[in-house]
Amino acid sequence: MDTLRFMREHRDYFEDFVTRSTYHSNAIEGSTLSYAETYAILWNDNSLEVKATARELYEAINHKYALATAMNEGTGQLTEALIKRIAHDVNRNINELDGYRRTGVLIRGAEHLPPAANQVNQLMMQLVYEYNHDDETSPFLREARFHIRFERIHPFEDGNGRTGRILINQGLMKDGFPPIVIPFERRAEYMDLLARGDADGLAEIFRGLSEEERRRIEYFSDLD
Repeated sequence: MDTLRFMREHRDYFEDFVTRSTYHSNAIEGSTLSYAETYAILWNDNSLEVKATARELYEAINHKYALATAMNEGTGQLTEALIKRIAHDVNRNINELDGYRRTGVLIRGAEHLPPAANQVNQLMMQLVYEYNHDDETSPFLREARFHIRFERIHPFEDGNGRTGRILINQGLMKDGFPPIVIPFERRAEYMDLLARGDADGLAEIFRGLSEEERRRIEYFSDLD
């Protein structure tokens, strides 16, 4: 299934996916915007009065454009340059990034301590190389392994979770699989698997969510 092509040719599904992805990914990080408010911000729906902080507004808009960057430029091998562009889009007008972090960071609510800033360049180079040469692993396990390592490296000062979840979808759609939306309602399960480094468990979640998305795509296709 060419999901990217389907998105480009079916605006209703495109808006549906972008809104769900933005709402749930930002909610996982603590945004208080409702789904309806997220839709209104993303698609200029003035029928709803939105009450949000400036940061929440930027987070919603930024996520939309970061998704566009991933979908428009992510059809080939994963590159560090693409990762940095997505992270820059995610953080625009909030925390302007010009590359990987240069300071130490903490992951809120996690025991794991990310590596020192002077290790990030080498770790990311190795991670991307190994990802691009992982030809024997199922796409879902490959994305799960990458996602866990990416979040543990925490290469940026901010926006690592949002960037990482967009990268999952860049990888899946590049290989022809439907994308995923990790529901806010499954945040605790998702965070626990990340904390434990359980790639197999995370891969099964990704597989199930991708299948759910396939059924959603079929529903929108049937509306034609």
